[in-house]
Amino acid sequence: MAEVPLLSLFLLLALLIVLSAFFSGSETGLVALNRYRLRHQAQSGHRGARLAQNLLDQPDRMFGLILLGNNLINILAASIATVIALRLLGEAGIWVSTLLLTVVILIFAELTPKTLAALYPQRVAYPASYLLTPLLRLLYPVVWTINLFASVLMKPFGVRIGSVHAEALNRDELRLLVQEGGRHISLNHQRMLINILDLEHGTVDDVMVPRQDIVGLDLDDSWEHVVQTLTQSIFTRLPVWQGDLDQVVGILHIRSVLPCLGQAELDRETLSEAISPPYFIPEGTTLTQQMLEFQAREQRMGLVVDEYGDIQGLVTLDDILEEIVGEYTTEGTGRQKLIRKLDDERWIIDGAASVRMVNRRMHWNLPASGAKTLNGLVLEHLESIPDGRTCTRIGDYILTIVDMTDTRIRKIIIGAANPSAN
Repeated sequence: MAEVPLLSLFLLLALLIVLSAFFSGSETGLVALNRYRLRHQAQSGHRGARLAQNLLDQPDRMFGLILLGNNLINILAASIATVIALRLLGEAGIWVSTLLLTVVILIFAELTPKTLAALYPQRVAYPASYLLTPLLRLLYPVVWTINLFASVLMKPFGVRIGSVHAEALNRDELRLLVQEGGRHISLNHQRMLINILDLEHGTVDDVMVPRQDIVGLDLDDSWEHVVQTLTQSIFTRLPVWQGDLDQVVGILHIRSVLPCLGQAELDRETLSEAISPPYFIPEGTTLTQQMLEFQAREQRMGLVVDEYGDIQGLVTLDDILEEIVGEYTTEGTGRQKLIRKLDDERWIIDGAASVRMVNRRMHWNLPASGAKTLNGLVLEHLESIPDGRTCTRIGDYILTIVDMTDTRIRKIIIGAANPSAN
């Protein structure tokens, strides 16, 4: 290179540093791409995304090409820098060129391009794919040979080189993905998506109307009382029983008897013909599974039974849908008042309210692994039936019983515990 002008050597060295920066930035940009956004854009017809996806589908070839180009360019740049230093400074220039070139490559060919690529992966990776794709075809024999030797070296460690497929996200990862993507999704939609993912954690026991709160129709009542129940009911469907809830007959859709009721032509025989068979749900059924069961059976209401067949509560499709979108039905107006605010630090809550619902609505973390309702949670914690007004602490919360009926807690005041009192 003694005949090559110094200016040409400097220009060639600058070009090699730019190429080194290209390979370094391309590697980081491709690796930093959001794989799900990449797949979406590739399926939408974005050519740069398709090329980048093809490169990432064969990571051994992609890394082989980038490392081949990067190392070849850096070694050649080091050789040219040495020639320039020898011609300018003599033998002492070798050390100078080594130090200076290390700093230049570190700043301009490694740190800067990789940082920019990590911050703006799409802007770097997509244009780079247009160059890397034909370059891979051109140098494929060399890349294939290098990968062959690499695969032989990695075989004793049980590593096999091949196509990489995107791993499926589990529920917690999907939940985090929705939360982190909140700036692209409205708050309401984000909340509903998270609630859908959380359905699998809940069971029908968490949302059912407890046995003692079930409103229905007793065929053993006087006919005047039956008609009064039908005309004053705020529900469109009612369970029907004979004498006792355990003697359930079926489910009545009030709309099916409204014409007769309006014309005063309803009698017990017509009423019995309008009753459909009851639908029973095993306790512990997950909300996701039950929603699918409602859909498959074309049902909207079911009675929850335990392992002995005793009725424990009632659950409707609306109860499950409200777990996703929040309260929306007129039938739920009575249940929307389960929680009332007393002041900035205390809330009065119905003892029949489910712990899961309270935690979700209030963003609390009351224990939900045992008892399903606040009444059950307090009784489980106290291990006895409280006598009148009782105060106890569960976790970070102070619970005060303010209303009881026999063995059932009706109202509880809940507030945060004072950390200084610990």
